[in-house]
Amino acid sequence: MATSLPPSDRAIPKGYFWRTLKRMFGFMGPYRRSLWVSIALALGAQAFELAVPKLTGDIVDTAIRRKDSGRLELLIGLMLVAAILRFVLMTARRLVAGTMAVSVEYDLRNRVYAHLQRLSFSFFDRNQTGQLMSRATADVGGVRVFLSYGLLFFTQYLITIVSVLVVLLLTNPLLSLVGVATAPVLVYVAVRYSRVSHPILTAAQQTLAEVTTQAEESVVGVRIVKAFGQEVRETARFGARAETVFAANVRANRLRAFYVPLMGLLPAIAAGAVLLAGGAMVVHQQLTLGEFLQFNLWLIMLVMPLRMLGMWVGQAQRAVAAGIRVFEVLDVEPEIAEPVAPTPLPTGGGAIRLDHVSFRYGDGAPVLHDVDLTIVAGSTVALIGPTGSGKTTVTGLIPRFYDATEGRVLVDDVDVRDLPLTDLRRSIGIVAEDTFLFSASVRANIAFGAVDASDDDVQLAAQRAQAAEFIESLPEGYDTMIGERGLTLSGGQRQRIAIARALLIDPRILILDDATASVDATTEHKIRLALDEVMRGRTTIIVAHRLSTIALAERVIVLEGGRIVADGTHDALAATSETYRRIREHGIVERAFVDLDGDRYVAPKEGAPLSLGASGRQRR
Repeated sequence: MATSLPPSDRAIPKGYFWRTLKRMFGFMGPYRRSLWVSIALALGAQAFELAVPKLTGDIVDTAIRRKDSGRLELLIGLMLVAAILRFVLMTARRLVAGTMAVSVEYDLRNRVYAHLQRLSFSFFDRNQTGQLMSRATADVGGVRVFLSYGLLFFTQYLITIVSVLVVLLLTNPLLSLVGVATAPVLVYVAVRYSRVSHPILTAAQQTLAEVTTQAEESVVGVRIVKAFGQEVRETARFGARAETVFAANVRANRLRAFYVPLMGLLPAIAAGAVLLAGGAMVVHQQLTLGEFLQFNLWLIMLVMPLRMLGMWVGQAQRAVAAGIRVFEVLDVEPEIAEPVAPTPLPTGGGAIRLDHVSFRYGDGAPVLHDVDLTIVAGSTVALIGPTGSGKTTVTGLIPRFYDATEGRVLVDDVDVRDLPLTDLRRSIGIVAEDTFLFSASVRANIAFGAVDASDDDVQLAAQRAQAAEFIESLPEGYDTMIGERGLTLSGGQRQRIAIARALLIDPRILILDDATASVDATTEHKIRLALDEVMRGRTTIIVAHRLSTIALAERVIVLEGGRIVADGTHDALAATSETYRRIREHGIVERAFVDLDGDRYVAPKEGAPLSLGASGRQRR
């Protein structure tokens, strides 16, 4: 059973750190060769970097003090060669490491996205879209930065620290101890800073995600905000959340103001101690000036790696926290999985059988109770009933968006759990009440389920859905880009494009879930004419509340409380079903309307309730 994901800002569970770190390193498995090449290049570059202070000391001791211009030129030439070789090796390393970094990022993002596509409807029912987007973007980004760059720079810093310490200890053990005396303190301070700042930065990031979510909702729902005059209240809500982010950032800045200068002070103390001890050695001729200079240059090479090593520990904690959230998504197994030994979808006309089906969403109350229903191939059936009676649930079980809790759902005499998911769903065309269109062209939206469809096929589907006329009137016709979620189109236009999208795949089963709810009466009439033609020879299930749409069906099934309470023709149910009569009595009256051009007025039937026109005045 799919579970709700934990909140994004909780602490790392005990014992998860190393386990998660190991799983994160697994993403680098395909690039082991690149990793070792990168490390080899880093070692080579480090060797040439260590050579520069050595040559600098030799210049002071053997060239400048002895006034040997020939040796001076030679040593400077060697320094230049060392610098160039280090440049070449570091450039090569960054190219190798950078390619590996973007490859890891590519693999990680694709894996998370592909897994989200595999997850069942129930998972998305339980988890907020904003929460999933945060994990798929911000958390994946945190893991990617750590694996791609943090780990590589950590390797570089580790190589630098080890190699420099070895050189220092071999050169002058006593002075080395003086120089690195503050190193443990520096690392501790850096780790402490990361740990203290992490909860604050995490809380700020979580609140920032909430601010972003509210901003997105306000932009998408700007019509509702303005319609209800709630601009001031929404601005105040946004300001309150933004103030929380501001306060967290102020606290983080206070920590930074203390710890960052402290991490700069400790190396300065070490440098002062080395200058004092080393200067005394030079004065007492225990150390040459050149050796003293090269020692200080090597010591300076330790400062940045030691500071960043501590910072890296904090970065690792943040990356592991992000990794845990990513793996929580990747570890969710889809409830609706491909059958182990799938049965090919047989040829047929789309016969449907619900064999004593019961269903509940998660641990909730049952939605369907022992529904036993047979729909003959090529027939048209209407599902009607009050809200919550289980109509949409029935249509969700046929394409296997959910699995029946009890009983079986069969298509052309095969249990849908035995059919390949792709074949099953491509044989079913669905038009829902809540139409979703992508931010793409009209053509791309219609051809979404059949990307190889020709222009003629797309246009034919649009004509059958009564959409061709308005599409051709758009600025660029079928190439017109639809705005986000299709909001640049009217509800009826979106609905007709959705119908064309379903028709283009030529399904054996067509499900219309209140597909004409968002269109005016004139457009509904056009769509009914088109559907009357399209439904011939194709099994069609209509979920509707308008009797004008229900009239397309030759058979009506009445659901109430998750049970079938009536089944028959319109005339038979009018005589035998009280539920059907109630629905018919409330739905038979068509209200007055004005068509799209505003030039025709149709009065309701006698006794119909009043409706409001565009001006808000009552009309009969």
